[in-house]
Amino acid sequence: MSRFVEGEQRSQLSLLPASLDEYVDADNPVRVVDIFIEELNLTELGFIGPAATGRPGYHPTTLLKIYLYGYLNRIQSSRRLEREANRNVELMWLTGRLAPDFKTIADFRKNNGPAIQSICAKFISICSELGLFSHAVAAIDGAKFKAVNSRERNFTRGKLKRRMEQITESIERYLQALDAADAQEGERAEAKSARLSDKIAAMRARLGELQQIEAQVLEAPELQISLTDPDARAMATNMRGASLVGYNVQAAVDTEHHLIVAHEVTNSVIDRALLAPMAEKTKAAMGVEQLEALADRGYFSGEQIRACDAIGVTPLVPKPLTSNAKAAGRFAKDDFTYLPDENTYRCPANEILTYRHSTVENELTLHLYYTTKCGECPLRSKCTTGKERRVRRWEHEHVVEANLKRLEMKPDAMTIRRRTVEHTFGTLKSWMGHTHFLTRRLENVKTEMSLCVLAYNLKRMISIMGVRPLVAAIRA
Repeated sequence: MSRFVEGEQRSQLSLLPASLDEYVDADNPVRVVDIFIEELNLTELGFIGPAATGRPGYHPTTLLKIYLYGYLNRIQSSRRLEREANRNVELMWLTGRLAPDFKTIADFRKNNGPAIQSICAKFISICSELGLFSHAVAAIDGAKFKAVNSRERNFTRGKLKRRMEQITESIERYLQALDAADAQEGERAEAKSARLSDKIAAMRARLGELQQIEAQVLEAPELQISLTDPDARAMATNMRGASLVGYNVQAAVDTEHHLIVAHEVTNSVIDRALLAPMAEKTKAAMGVEQLEALADRGYFSGEQIRACDAIGVTPLVPKPLTSNAKAAGRFAKDDFTYLPDENTYRCPANEILTYRHSTVENELTLHLYYTTKCGECPLRSKCTTGKERRVRRWEHEHVVEANLKRLEMKPDAMTIRRRTVEHTFGTLKSWMGHTHFLTRRLENVKTEMSLCVLAYNLKRMISIMGVRPLVAAIRA
């Protein structure tokens, strides 16, 4: 058996005990965690220090190191972090053998949310100073992350209506069974009648609870409520007919190094109004004068594209295919050519649609174009079912047209977007596990997401630069 590598005997004594520093080599990622947090001025960032009286508390640096190490190694739970602090050599080296209890660890995250979120932005500013964002292109996307709230504890008007109908049908079915049992005689029939009566009473009590919840839903701003996490919302997913109760996490990832340069946690169900805010936040984080932002069809909005142009962001967003005429086999608006010099449209039959008047719909000023020659047109059946085909044009439609022309010039833009940001979301969800968020309420969830993003960016930078060069860059 001499061919096997043999370990040391547990009872073997050594003249000089090994120091903790000998267990952590120079290329260990934990050294980046240590130097990054040591270089921060936690007081300026807003961290709450220990009380002036009473038992001495743990320094914020120690607790922050524990959390960052935990999220870097997929250990998000405060109870698991408490166990690791007592047995993990790397964590012992990081904290100087300090082992706070889980309540202290959890309270630190809860009480220092905004300060922890600011650290994530601080790391991105370091990356910007290193010149990593010279290629000012970012992919923006959103993903749904599960909250600590099951679908059964989330209520909308549609859900309540279906559940109350099911309960009403069940009550009627039980009442019929109760009438049949009452018509019979014997102890068995009496026992059955008693069970059915209890079920009917429970169903009626549940129906009363749902009616009370319905009143709360109708008073809620978004016509839905969540009982476990009040800030969580029911959101549709890519799977047909499937939904989850959670949060909409927005992220902007640079296309060169795949770093998350900006992120935001919202409970907005759709992304349409989030393009310009995320683009502005991304531009500020990267420290650039001009930014090119790639986003999918869910962000398409003329107002948002115009807002991006106003802040120095060039958006590339494809237009969703929502034309009812196209679905019915008729010409869509895209088949009509706008002539800017004459302010007219040319239809597929080569007729000119002239400007008639303007209207305001949904707070948007729309110009109306049509011709009186539709009745004689041989293509009328492929164009309209009415008397004449009318084309509406937004007063700032040129902004949308410029966006579509940019997309034609860059046919691989959406491929770059997918391989940049969707891979990032997949990685984050894999790290966070099946349940995703562990905390409740929007502010706490934002803190948790910031720690995940910081850990992701830290690992990316270690992959890009290596531990020793990154440590040297942070010190500089």
